[in-house]
Amino acid sequence: MSYSSLREAVNDLERNGMLLRIREEVDPNLEIAEIHRQVFERHGPAILFERVKGSPFQAVSNVYGTFKQTEWLFRHSLDRVKRVIELKKDPAAFLKNPLRYLSAPFTAVSALPMRSLAGGAVTYGTTSIDQLPQIKSWPMDGGAFVTMPQVYTEDPDQPGPMHGNLGMYRIQLSGNEYVPNEEIGLHYQLHRGIGVHHTRYNELNRPFHASVFVGGPPSHAFSAIMPLPEGLSELTFAGMLAQRRFRYTRRDGHFLSSDADFVITGEILKNVKKPEGPFGDHLGYYSLTHDFPVMRVHKVYHRKNPLWHFSVVGRPPMEDSSFGWLIHELVAPLTPQEFPGLKELHAVDAAGVHPLLLAIGHERYMPFRERVPEEILTIANRILGTGQTSLAKFLFIAAADDNPSLDTHDIPHFFQHFLERVDWTRDLHFQTKTTIDTLDYSGSGWNAGSKVVAACRGERRRELKAELPDNFALPEGFSTPQFFQPGILMIQAPRFEYEKTAREQAMELCRWLERFDLQHIPLIVLADDARFTAANLNNFVWVAFTRANPSHDLYGVQAFTEFKHWGCRGPLVIDARKKPHHAPELEIDPSVVQNARKVLERHRF
Repeated sequence: MSYSSLREAVNDLERNGMLLRIREEVDPNLEIAEIHRQVFERHGPAILFERVKGSPFQAVSNVYGTFKQTEWLFRHSLDRVKRVIELKKDPAAFLKNPLRYLSAPFTAVSALPMRSLAGGAVTYGTTSIDQLPQIKSWPMDGGAFVTMPQVYTEDPDQPGPMHGNLGMYRIQLSGNEYVPNEEIGLHYQLHRGIGVHHTRYNELNRPFHASVFVGGPPSHAFSAIMPLPEGLSELTFAGMLAQRRFRYTRRDGHFLSSDADFVITGEILKNVKKPEGPFGDHLGYYSLTHDFPVMRVHKVYHRKNPLWHFSVVGRPPMEDSSFGWLIHELVAPLTPQEFPGLKELHAVDAAGVHPLLLAIGHERYMPFRERVPEEILTIANRILGTGQTSLAKFLFIAAADDNPSLDTHDIPHFFQHFLERVDWTRDLHFQTKTTIDTLDYSGSGWNAGSKVVAACRGERRRELKAELPDNFALPEGFSTPQFFQPGILMIQAPRFEYEKTAREQAMELCRWLERFDLQHIPLIVLADDARFTAANLNNFVWVAFTRANPSHDLYGVQAFTEFKHWGCRGPLVIDARKKPHHAPELEIDPSVVQNARKVLERHRF
């Protein structure tokens, strides 16, 4: 079954018991987002908001709310798309199993974008920016945002859909210095295709047209975020996944998605920037106000009875976690092709994706030599030098030959395997004064920070334990030692106020710990709340890896520097306290939480 519209998909979800209708009027200022969060936290269905205060349009969210629901939406096309991707990885697979791949070429060719000569459903009517659902998710957000946008731009040297870029770059509809109904903010980050187009248009004397699609078949939003193999356009991929060719039309020089629910057309001003943000983002903190490009709005098109498709992001897991899961399902076969020697790569969602990567690689260089990290270091460098994975901060990579059954998605077991074998005197490799994720404020500046590769290979060096030495004590100001799992200890540290004082505190703790036998505890995390950090896996990875800048916040018991190499003979210590330059955590007003709960109770959810 293919969906020709978002409404058709939502109706299908409802027929199969996967939709909740909210019939009373709800406020797009915080209330709608909190209803979404409460439904998501209970693994609930998609949500159709029939009456949005201040807007004539209905809204829908949580369409991809669970892995099961996401898989169900694409149940008729997922296997076919996997076959195309498998052939992309290994064309010779067709000769080995022609029956399996017989339909793959047809799937790809039949999904090519097609022009709608009649204009398409989206040209039914027009509206204005202020009539769209003005959804604000978090109290400090700078205004209303589009959170499921599909932003389309074209290469000025190769115009047309096959060379266009479709990406999910958030859009600020209101607030700050934007002229109401005339301007919107466009936020895009490092390593984005739109940036290449923007740079080229700055060199030309012609307008930089852009279109923002909202809605359409469920495959369209997913395609905007999918990291695709070279040579496969987002629009073709959207057609394959939808089992329906991506239909488009043009109006006044703008490219429109014919099947979208809304299309905002306009021109990205070449040398104009305005403050954008704050915005409660997917690391669990606000991304702060920064200057970003401005789009001058020309027209806002919509189809008949459209649905405003949105999501709510925040500390993971959230609805966008399903995107990460589906991406892994589709691109796992491409991993060895993109990263030779790599067996597995896991961008840990609960840590905000980019802060923490876990990897497993093959060691094939010198099998007759001592078993030390060699090839996995070159693999790690390839990971940190490629596309989106180059934004990672912490990369832990293990050798596949040490344990063929090791799985990066079993995070506790991966850390157990790693910490049993790691040699902190040898296995830490830093990159300093480099780029990190735009949304990560743990570094030394905006987009600026450091990275560390920890690579382990060899036999077990230690037995991990969740017990402290009999004579264990902490210096003044440190307290509440808590184990997350054997070998990983949280310690509650004094509040981080001044960098110099905080560094002295951490180094003094390391000197203090030298008096104890801690060989069975190779990793210590300093936290503001040790009990919270140790309470579960999600808390541990979120606190430890979103609040630390490797070059500044890694310490060690019996630390040393040998030439340019840093290591430690005792436990590695991560200072994961909140720092004054960090962005605020996302918090919601308790009264909004209560109001949303009452709405759901009235709808018997």
